[in-house]
Amino acid sequence: MSTPSMYEQIQEAVEYLKTQTEFQPRYGIILGTGLSNLTNEMEVEIAIPYRFIPHFPVSTVESHKGQLIFGKLKGIPLVAMAGRFHYYEGYTMQQITFPVRVMKFLGIKHLFISNAAGGINPDFYAGDIVMVRDHINLQADNPLRGANDERLGPRFPDMLHTYNRELNAIGLESAKANGIRAHEGVYVGLQGPNLETPAEYHFLHTVGGDLVGMSTVPEVLVAKHSDLPLTVMSVVTNRCYPISEIVETSVEDVIAVAQSAEPKMRVILEAILQELENRS
Repeated sequence: MSTPSMYEQIQEAVEYLKTQTEFQPRYGIILGTGLSNLTNEMEVEIAIPYRFIPHFPVSTVESHKGQLIFGKLKGIPLVAMAGRFHYYEGYTMQQITFPVRVMKFLGIKHLFISNAAGGINPDFYAGDIVMVRDHINLQADNPLRGANDERLGPRFPDMLHTYNRELNAIGLESAKANGIRAHEGVYVGLQGPNLETPAEYHFLHTVGGDLVGMSTVPEVLVAKHSDLPLTVMSVVTNRCYPISEIVETSVEDVIAVAQSAEPKMRVILEAILQELENRS
């Protein structure tokens, strides 16, 4: 018996989810390290553990709940990934990004991606929110590598207008109105799981990075391949530049800062969601 194609696997996952709920989300959210508590603010319709969804990986990372949650935030219908997958966990890039493709086929119109990241811009401090305007991909693989299925997207997606600067501006305006420190910046994706060396932080700052993390870029690539508009928000969890200010950082430190900053991210997210609703 032949292995189902990616397209067939996506359809199997979508069909399963439709047997569990008739709820139709308009937006999707990927919640990064320490940020899953946002789902506590949702009016939850149903929470489905990843292990029940055909072809879904299961997150092994501390602080990731491992559920696909359907519900409403301020009355707006969403599907939220409470926990994502990472290359350093041993998954392929195609496995990591499979949920993005499933959400696309569920009919979402916009994808929000969040993450916890190290700040390599000297003006960024722990707890700040950063609207990502571009990325630098230094990860070891690419989810679009291999045979291309035109039903999923084009062979050579153009990355010029990947990040919506207009929506970023809405987020920054909301942050300013609510007294939240927020910026726009460039995210650098590495594979992890180790944090970077001082020399690497210096290099990443020199080549134009403002943030560094171990996720997000694969999901962005697949969203762009799928013609799915996206917005990325990062929480700065530790200062990694200037080099003289670097201190040892544990995963517990990262989670604690991300959780404390999550309400700020939620304020900005709600403002952008409302803007998208007003346009629809």
